[in-house]
Amino acid sequence: MSGDDGPSSSDDEPPQFVQYGLDIVGSAGAVILVGLLLFTVSGVWPPLVAIESPSMDPQIEKGDLVFVMEEERFAGPNERDGVVTAADADGYRKFQRPGDVIVFQPDGSDRRTPIIHRAMFYVEEGENWYSRTDPDHLGGADNCDELANCPAPHAGFITKGDNNNQYDQVGSSPISEPVEPEWVIGTAEYRVPLLGEIRLGWNQAS
Repeated sequence: MSGDDGPSSSDDEPPQFVQYGLDIVGSAGAVILVGLLLFTVSGVWPPLVAIESPSMDPQIEKGDLVFVMEEERFAGPNERDGVVTAADADGYRKFQRPGDVIVFQPDGSDRRTPIIHRAMFYVEEGENWYSRTDPDHLGGADNCDELANCPAPHAGFITKGDNNNQYDQVGSSPISEPVEPEWVIGTAEYRVPLLGEIRLGWNQAS
């Protein structure tokens, strides 16, 4: 006796190109959903940044993917504008060292690549901050007159990469003036080792 002469189950399935399109839409939707969830939690877009240099080694390494949060969302103790500096940390640590690691726009410019370095201490406008520094990180300056951005041209954070020899605000070509609170994009919270290599590779290929 023959079997059912009705249409086979394969006839009920959508064409292969339609299924492929549905898979792409589903994957894209999942990525968007995760991105929106991370944005809701962090308050920063993009909430994940890929590390492009070894300036924060070994706490944060080149190729890591770092989750960034709006600085005032869950600020630590003794914070100033949502940022805890190394000088005021009082036991507070992020990425194995005192103080917050911040992502900021150097000199407040949105045309330059943001920097991710540690907030060391805060200076007021016009302050001679030479005496508050670690002499090993001054680029050879012996006093405020020899120190770039001293007296401070405006209030802001003095910053430094954990793996760098000097503060970002000193030397013949400073990375940035003291970082005004408005220039801070957020604080680094967690890192995923090596996952940022995917994004860096994509950027280089495009």
